Order: sequence, then C-alpha cells, then structure tokens
Amino acid sequence: MRFSKDKRPYNRHLSAILSPDGTKMEQGVFYVHIGLERCFAGVAWWQPAPELLQAMRKAIVTKPAAFRGMVASLRKAGLALDAEDRLKRAPRGFEEVGDEDLAQAVRNRHFVVRHDIDPATIHSPALVDDLVGFTLGAKPLLDWGRAIQGTAVAA
Repeated sequence: MRFSKDKRPYNRHLSAILSPDGTKMEQGVFYVHIGLERCFAGVAWWQPAPELLQAMRKAIVTKPAAFRGMVASLRKAGLALDAEDRLKRAPRGFEEVGDEDLAQAVRNRHFVVRHDIDPATIHSPALVDDLVGFTLGAKPLLDWGRAIQGTAVAA
C-alpha cells in the first residue's frame, strides 16, 4: 500500500527470471517482462561480476572465431547482441583491439539478446511456442558465456 495520494503501483509490469540455480543473482538467465508499456523476453549475462566480465572480454579478443560464430548463430535466429549501456571507450587493456566488431564487443557491460513479445499473445498458448523458439535461438549466447564462466576465477 502506498501512503501518498498517488496510489498507482510502483511497478507497472510483471517479470520472471529463470536461472540455473533458481536465484536472481546467477548469470546466464532467461527473463520475461510483461508490462503496460512493453513486453519482451531476454537471455542475458547482465552486470556480470568484474572477473567474469574481464574473462568475457579476453575471450572475445583471444578467441574471436568462437565469438563471431556465436554472433553469427544469433543472427541466423534473427537476434543480435544489445548495445545498451555500452562503454564509450575501450576498457583498460583493450585499447589496441583493431577489428571493429571486436572493439565494439569488448565495450559491452552486458551480453544480452532481446525478443519483443506481441501483447496480444500474452494470454494465448502461442506465447509458449514463441518464448521457446526465442530461447533456442539465444542458446549460443548461453553456451558461449557458460564456457567462459567455467574458466573465470574469482579475484
């Protein structure tokens, strides 16, 4: 209950996260957001811990074929990595990355793909098929991140 005159709810959306360990703190998650303004799903490595983010950036530079293969697989599924909240400049240690696609990628703070949901489908069985299809298309991002996460060592 709000104690001000404005009784509108704080949140104008519902959301859910599916993660490997069932918590909101795990990385490599599936997220669904149903809101009054926007409905979407996402697969994300959102705000990874500094050591994991550093490992992801190193993997982009040291194993560009694996990164580009993941991006190509996403593209085949009609998905692309989101550039939201990307750094304006290269992070320390990555200033000399020459290939433009890799230079852009190491500036990411998050690794996310999103899929808009048609609000007309949120009450229909078609939503399940749509979300499963999206998740299967986003699986290369999950696989790429999990492979790196297995090598990331806490500082």
